[in-house]
Amino acid sequence: MALTRILFELGRVVATPEALSVLEESGEEPYPYLGRHVTGDWGELSREDKSANTLALATGERILSSYRTSRGVKLLVITEADRSSTCLLLPEEY
Repeated sequence: MALTRILFELGRVVATPEALSVLEESGEEPYPYLGRHVTGDWGELSREDKSANTLALATGERILSSYRTSRGVKLLVITEADRSSTCLLLPEEY
């Protein structure tokens, strides 16, 4: 099994009730999405947004990832610039 490097701290992890509901409805946990986020798998982002995330690792800006649950619902994961917290939420809550 390959080890993947953690690129940044998540801080306090929180989720909106709507995001938790979507995960529950799909029978999924948030941990795989958080794992992808913290190791640089940004999910379904444009090339520009992925580049912005790579730059944010060096400059300390906000980091955004976008994934789809097994039911096709889009889920965002956002780590604040100061790395104090990470939130799972739906795009309409952003």
